[in-house]
Amino acid sequence: MFSAGQLALLSIFSHIMFIYLTWKVVTVIRIETIFKKGRSAEARVFLLFITIMIGTGVSRFFLDILQWSGDLIYLFSSIHVLI
Repeated sequence: MFSAGQLALLSIFSHIMFIYLTWKVVTVIRIETIFKKGRSAEARVFLLFITIMIGTGVSRFFLDILQWSGDLIYLFSSIHVLI
């Protein structure tokens, strides 16, 4: 469906977009209240790691769905050969 270069570019764009969207959502949460006073830098780093983890997972999910939907034609082409 996609060439290797196109898939790489799509994956990079998708990961960056979903990490950005996740960052916007996660920053609404007041995570600093969980950490001790004076530890806001650690709280921000923690939020960054959580954001990367969630954003990458969501991006991977959508990229997998895109790949699998493109591969469905092989299911139907193999059925046609059997008939």
